[in-house]
Amino acid sequence: MALGRAIVREAGVFLMDEPLSNLDAKLRVQMRAEISKLHQKLNTTMIYVTHDQTEAMTMATRIVIMKDGIVQQVGAPKTVYNQPANMFVAGFIGSPAMNFIRGTIDGDKFVTETLKLTIPEEKLAVLKTQESLHKPIVMGIRPEDIHPDAQEENNISAKISVAELTGAEFMLYTTVGGHELVVRAGALNDYHAGENITIHFDMTKCHFFDAETEIAIR
Repeated sequence: MALGRAIVREAGVFLMDEPLSNLDAKLRVQMRAEISKLHQKLNTTMIYVTHDQTEAMTMATRIVIMKDGIVQQVGAPKTVYNQPANMFVAGFIGSPAMNFIRGTIDGDKFVTETLKLTIPEEKLAVLKTQESLHKPIVMGIRPEDIHPDAQEENNISAKISVAELTGAEFMLYTTVGGHELVVRAGALNDYHAGENITIHFDMTKCHFFDAETEIAIR
């Protein structure tokens, strides 16, 4: 009703504070679409407050991400997703969240006590420019950028602890050399808890963060 009154008054700005928080999952999806249609039809500014990153990604033209009252990043959803400013943003945007692994750079490799992954030249050049070699850093990689198949390099053995079938895909919760990683996989193959698989890291899609400041290294 409040939204209807604002439309009748031809308000210049609509402010919504978690308007869908009390709805069930199915109705929330429907209402997200309806509010987006309304925004396009009215062609006015809408400020939408939410703690649900899915709502932010699907509805916004620009996202402001805040932590403890401080703005962490402002940008289009795709930009925020692909170029997060820091670990907080990287972990908040995306479901399941980005995987984080702490390690160091040794030559052209990202290494931990149990992992050794080859870094693409373009990303390695940035790390060298930012003087990040041999310093503790954090590598971030999204579940969709880890693939359950072997390639020429950057292959690691993983053990599935939980395999969640969501319909068109699996969410595989795996243990890799002491690290807990989530892998997004297609549903063409079956996966089961306790199964050992080989996973491939697409290192062209990885992100690096300063271990102390948690700021993205670019």
